[in-house]
Amino acid sequence: MIRLARIPLPRRTVEYLERYGAQVAAAADPKAAANTLWSRNTTVRTKVHPQVKQTLGRMAAGRERCMYCGDSQGCAIDHFEPLAVNPLRAFDWANHLLACTVCNSHYKRDEFPCDEEDGSPLLLDPTCEEPLDHLHLHLGAGVYAPLSPRGEASIRVFGLNRPVLIKGRIDAYTRAQLFLGQWNSAWRQGDRNTASRIVDLAWNQPLADVLASMFHQAAHPAATALFAGEEKLLTLLTAAETRNAFGTGPSATADTTAPMP
Repeated sequence: MIRLARIPLPRRTVEYLERYGAQVAAAADPKAAANTLWSRNTTVRTKVHPQVKQTLGRMAAGRERCMYCGDSQGCAIDHFEPLAVNPLRAFDWANHLLACTVCNSHYKRDEFPCDEEDGSPLLLDPTCEEPLDHLHLHLGAGVYAPLSPRGEASIRVFGLNRPVLIKGRIDAYTRAQLFLGQWNSAWRQGDRNTASRIVDLAWNQPLADVLASMFHQAAHPAATALFAGEEKLLTLLTAAETRNAFGTGPSATADTTAPMP
């Protein structure tokens, strides 16, 4: 998963969401009303869904990638807190994420685990927080390990360690290193246009969470151990010009004192 910024919806779409959200809140059976309005109402399907999906696509990493796995193209509007759990959030823009069919229909579905003590959600919302505060990616192995109960729940519910993703992340790690090397060569030669295009290509690849994890881990106090045998790569990842060009740096990283396996 990769940190994403939520952007505003068109004003007219906001008005539709508020209107139908109010109807759900006023209904005798909010769950039935939410399901009917969201899935069957003609105006919602033709005026709301397209704008919400288009805006989510602009927010998503790469080319409209799933906000959970980061691999497949997002094709569905997912209610982060499912309608079956909280129908009152059916038309809440902050509750909408872009998901692929596999993550949405085969893994997450209506699951929404909460902390047994305080009732707080355990799943990570990449538009509200930095997932890498709770997830550690073993770069060479392509496997996520949890750093917290929330990370553990998210790995399970989103299926983040399914085999196809692990294989994809291993390939993405190799691909990211190639992009970094090409960027460094273009930068050193003063070819800023090519360097800029390489940055765009790198972030538009599937599984951009691998590249994000590389920069995140390079800023960690344990970076020397995490990149053992890859000292040149670590030097490149920590260089100020690299971090500035790729849109990351010490000020943009999560808490570097967080534990890592």
